[in-house]
Parts: sequence; C-alpha cells; structure tokens
Amino acid sequence: MPRKVTLPGSSDPLREAELAGRAPADVSTSRGTGRVRHEEKITVYVSREELLRLEQARLSLRADHGLAVDRGRIVREAVAAALDDFDAKGSEADLLHRLAGS
Repeated sequence: MPRKVTLPGSSDPLREAELAGRAPADVSTSRGTGRVRHEEKITVYVSREELLRLEQARLSLRADHGLAVDRGRIVREAVAAALDDFDAKGSEADLLHRLAGS
C-alpha cells in the first residue's frame, strides 16, 4: 500500500503553481523541480572528471551546508539557473558564451 509522503519545500512557488494547475512560467524565476516524481527523462553523458566534480559538490553540500541532495537535483538546479540566466541576459548569458567557446 503506497503511503503519502510530505515533501520538503512544499511552499515553493513553483510547486504551488504546479498544484494549482498553472504553468511554472507564472513565477518570475524558475527553480529545479526538487523532490517530485519526474515523468520525463534524458540521458546525459559526462566525463569522469565532471562526474567526480558533481559528486564532490554533492558531498560538500551535505558536509558543509547540511543539504542532503542527490546528483539529479543538483543538475536540475544548475539547468534552471543556466536557463534563467539565458532568459534574462540573452546574448550576454554565460550559457551562450560557454557554448560558443566550446
């Protein structure tokens, strides 16, 4: 029998918009979706060094900041931050400069 689990951050504006049936675009800046069931999936390949840095960041978030988050949540937050920056800055966005330089 499945049990109902209360998720941390349930007062998050994005989650409130989602529960109210509004699109997350109603909120001025987006955030990663956090601990919710995700229906969509992508596969991202990373180098050994990138995976190591991601794992080190996860461990640092836990040890130094008391945040127990998984790698997927870190990635979702990073994607949301990069896309917000791109929406706000357009041709001056860090994402564009990083992609153009690669």
